[in-house]
Amino acid sequence: MSDYPNYGSLDGPVIMIGFGSIGRGTLPLILRHFDVKPEQITVVAPDDANAAILAAYGVHKLTSLLTVDNYRAVLTPLLATRAGRAFCVNLSVDTSSVAIMALARELGALYIDTVIEPWPGFYDDPAAPLAQRTNYALRQSLLAERRRRPGGPTAVSACGANPGMVSWFVKQALLDVADAAGLGCIRPTTRTQWAELMRQSGVRGIHIAERDTQRGRKPKAIGTFVNTWSVDGFISEGLQPSELGWGTHEKWLPPQARAHDDPAAPSIYLGRPGADTRVRTWCPTAGPQYGLCVTHNESISIADYFTITSDSGEVSYRPTCHYAYHPADDAMLSWHELLGNPGQPQRTHEILDEADILDGIDELGVLLYGHARNAYWFGSRLSVEETRKLAPYQNATGLQVTSAVLAGMVWAVENADAGIVEADEIDFARCLQVQRPYLGPVEGHFTTWTPLTGRSPLFPQDIDPDDPWQFRNVLVH
Repeated sequence: MSDYPNYGSLDGPVIMIGFGSIGRGTLPLILRHFDVKPEQITVVAPDDANAAILAAYGVHKLTSLLTVDNYRAVLTPLLATRAGRAFCVNLSVDTSSVAIMALARELGALYIDTVIEPWPGFYDDPAAPLAQRTNYALRQSLLAERRRRPGGPTAVSACGANPGMVSWFVKQALLDVADAAGLGCIRPTTRTQWAELMRQSGVRGIHIAERDTQRGRKPKAIGTFVNTWSVDGFISEGLQPSELGWGTHEKWLPPQARAHDDPAAPSIYLGRPGADTRVRTWCPTAGPQYGLCVTHNESISIADYFTITSDSGEVSYRPTCHYAYHPADDAMLSWHELLGNPGQPQRTHEILDEADILDGIDELGVLLYGHARNAYWFGSRLSVEETRKLAPYQNATGLQVTSAVLAGMVWAVENADAGIVEADEIDFARCLQVQRPYLGPVEGHFTTWTPLTGRSPLFPQDIDPDDPWQFRNVLVH
């Protein structure tokens, strides 16, 4: 990549909140692909992590821990400007995405984030009912803000790799499945048309199926949580209740399944943490594998996006959708240690950056299943070796996220008054056009594997032998 595409001008201040593993990888892409000067950019972060990178690029730094009490006072002078339109790029943890998004739009700024993040205390309040600690609840707060202030400056919510990029993968994968089925369809242009195409294609569900094989150069130490991205973020979501979009084809509820009070909710949650809930899935490199059914916003938003509802409000079609994540082996071992402690996070956190990693890939895609061709995986198979050639300061996991942030920013600049949108709702083809140069091999693979394939006959199992793609067969009991 010697000649980098230019996606236009950022003529106002760019305010980046957070500068951890994702922030430090996003900054070079912003400077590479937009007409923007380093002095227009201010990073707001609570510490001096990665300070040398900031100094090398010559951007401003404001050291401040944003809280519910001070965020307006800190951010308003940065975002309120008469010189062009500001862009708020929120890549932080422990800050309310909805609150900061609302402030940015109030001040006329564009906005993007990678997750619907709450203020501290949301994830680990034992007095809070489980339903209040779900991503469904967080997403409802976003949708409430959209109803409160429709239209206006564009804010792209939850636009990283997943959630974010995987919603674009779902649409491309669906077109591939429909083509293989001989439907000969015209590309849908509305949400209703997309949902109808998924139903006509026979898709019963979707796994966000990921295998991270990146290996550190040194063994994980006892008492250390090692990961290839934010340890704080992974622990937070891993200790939330497991969640999944619940499809209309499902005939069996897990014993710990719980429904939300709203009968129109597209998802259910389990009375156990996602990091301690295993599911069966498939990725091209490993083939059949166990994954963690960790809650993610896309599990809910994708299921909701492809729901078909009658005029009377009755749901006639919805796919099941959930994350099936096998993180790096050191991260899996870290979870084994944490959950056995029991549930007490390690005191030492270590994020493997590109220099710490020996080799490996992050194979992140979507598995559309239950159709006439059985199952189809479509996604990115990006290696850390290729990542080092494509962009600085990040591993393969990070580049899948930061390139999605770039794509979301491009779409926001090109559609600056679209209001609050989710990744499912924006132009997937345009976003993938921007992102694909950073994703390594992007491939589609049909597979004959089902959750019943190769089961051991040595022990009795709770299965539905007549319907392989029931969640009863996917869940590891």
